[in-house]
Amino acid sequence: MSLSTPKLAQPLPLHHRSNGSSMSFHTFTPFLGSTHKLRLIAPIKLNAHSKSTAVSVSDAVKDKKPKSAANLLISKEEGLQLYEDMILGRFFEDMCAQMYYRGKMFGFVHLYNGQEAVSTGFIKLLKKEDSVVSTYRDHVHSLSKGVPARAVMSELFGKATGCSRGQGGSMHMFSKEHNVIGGFAFIAEGIPIATGAAFSSKYRREVLKEADCDHVTLAFFGDGTCNNGQFYECLNMAALWKLPIVFVVENNLWAIGMSHLRATSDPQIWKKGPAFGMPGVHVDGMDVLKVREVAKEAIERARRGEGPTLVECETYRFRGHSLADPDELRDPAEKAHYAGRDPISALKKYIIENKLASEQELKAIEKKIDEVIEDAVEFADESPFPARSQLLENVFADPKGFGIGPDGKYRCEDPKFTEGTAHV
Repeated sequence: MSLSTPKLAQPLPLHHRSNGSSMSFHTFTPFLGSTHKLRLIAPIKLNAHSKSTAVSVSDAVKDKKPKSAANLLISKEEGLQLYEDMILGRFFEDMCAQMYYRGKMFGFVHLYNGQEAVSTGFIKLLKKEDSVVSTYRDHVHSLSKGVPARAVMSELFGKATGCSRGQGGSMHMFSKEHNVIGGFAFIAEGIPIATGAAFSSKYRREVLKEADCDHVTLAFFGDGTCNNGQFYECLNMAALWKLPIVFVVENNLWAIGMSHLRATSDPQIWKKGPAFGMPGVHVDGMDVLKVREVAKEAIERARRGEGPTLVECETYRFRGHSLADPDELRDPAEKAHYAGRDPISALKKYIIENKLASEQELKAIEKKIDEVIEDAVEFADESPFPARSQLLENVFADPKGFGIGPDGKYRCEDPKFTEGTAHV
């Protein structure tokens, strides 16, 4: 699916390019799966020579049953990889809910159930050297990028074997090895970090002449973030410098308890891309194959040095904002409607109907992931808590400063320190 301006009357091949003529089209008016309707939008005239290109993928990508193997969107190997990654995310989060209510996890825990098509559709296309920047809903992004389930679960348990050594918890996953730059608890906090990572890639390639540095950064964030100033500042900077970054909006239609339709003057987030001179794309975030098609073009575009893309993935979370949220504000009919569009069930149906794999093969994957999750819980439960001496590590630039006393020992090793009675 090209991110150049399309004629939306017919489905487009993946690498379609405009012939350069000016054209007019209607953007979509409703959100894909919602009963809510947006106000009507007048036709938009785009000049194909303009740098500002807007694409509404919900109109351009049509559901068509393949007639032959040559028309399949994915191979068997790709289908099984996508299914396994989505099952890993779903089963992991379900286990997190169990462990949270058993008192194994503390603080706020935000689960990703329902949004798996976005993480899998984007991250499984990345190279190991590419970077991912996430939000407080970061467990599944980390898993998709290759961080072991043991390391993520241990972090949630606050154990030393966690990917952030037990000091980050649910909202601050990090892995230098896998280039997961972090989960960030405050909304929009990670977007400037992601923009900086993309700038680093461009600097290494163009200034330091590292010819093989074609690394791409994905910045994930939600619809509530898109009313934040840092979002706009970074769109401007990324477009101005043509940074290799994809801004991925996981629009689950709710910012905690605030409906997206009530929170912004124009709820079509993808339109903000062309305003800054980059393609803006809307895609069905409950369909991993559509997400993957858009992600592939956006990532390849960034890798070719053609600059950033803003992708709005319309999705839905199946649980409350966090495990502390009773989820009483959303209409039960709305929740039931989106539950009927479960992205995992949709992929499973596609795989079986197109004879990519059998029901038994998919059940074998589910059994395998069950064992991975059980092992992760057992490993996390048996792992040690961090030493108290770790408390002030990476806090002070001067290792002989506040954190270490005259005797050369960490102050936090003194019981009086944690009681608040130590002389400092």
